[in-house]
Amino acid sequence: MFKIITDNGSDLPVSFMQEKNIDCMYLSTILDGEVINGKDKKLSAEEFYKMLSEGAKPSTSQINPADAKEYFEAHINDADEFLYIGISTGLSGTVGSVKIGAEEIMEKYPDKKIEVVDSLSGSLGEGLLVWHAAKLRDEGKSFEETARWCHENAKFCILAITVDNLFDLWRGGRVSKSSAVLGTLASVKPFIIVDDNGKLEVTKKIRGRKKALQYLTEFMQEHEGSRKTENMENVVMVCHGNVPEDAAYVEGLLKEMGYKNVMVGNAGPMIGTHTGASLVIIGFLGDFR
Repeated sequence: MFKIITDNGSDLPVSFMQEKNIDCMYLSTILDGEVINGKDKKLSAEEFYKMLSEGAKPSTSQINPADAKEYFEAHINDADEFLYIGISTGLSGTVGSVKIGAEEIMEKYPDKKIEVVDSLSGSLGEGLLVWHAAKLRDEGKSFEETARWCHENAKFCILAITVDNLFDLWRGGRVSKSSAVLGTLASVKPFIIVDDNGKLEVTKKIRGRKKALQYLTEFMQEHEGSRKTENMENVVMVCHGNVPEDAAYVEGLLKEMGYKNVMVGNAGPMIGTHTGASLVIIGFLGDFR
């Protein structure tokens, strides 16, 4: 059986990854020159968002080729085939680094296969692709069939995102300063998608937090199209920074709409560094972004 690997940009619950035998490579979160979350140090969501609330301004660092090569070298006997699904090249250089490391490993071990998939997303868009890859593997699909499905469906893993303000995203270079200013006026709440190139785009400004949360589900209904049955039969994902009551509200809306399997989790430090604690996301399959 082939091995599935992702990174901590996917925001999948640790319990799910352990249950499905999914490995994780780690981008680092850095504060004052020290790694506070990464390969060798883990910070809980509660600890991380408490630090943010106290004024901490961390940054993130991508996986480099040496990190990727070290990972594959250490796990080379785990399988003959490895499927890595990583955070969008529109958000991080990690996928490119993993490709370099993978190529060096395959030269050294020509009997091994490593396929690298750009999720064209982050957080639950990436996580949703991993979830379906695990399902396909467990159903007996081959390494090649699963990798092909992931490449073909990456752009159909869609995110609906809202935050209270955009200044953390601007500080991290993910949106422009003008978007950050306009998206933080009074009670206006920005609505964000990840576009076809895997980059964040502010597409709407909604007055009031509750309306913004409701719009997440409206956007999903507008975009899931022919994939609705798959969402109903499989999973829809909800992720939040440190606002469990808002995530529970969105989960309730989804269940009222008939989505029985709603996976809820926290956005970890990798994503939370750029969004702040107010983040709420829905991840789903759809016809277009």
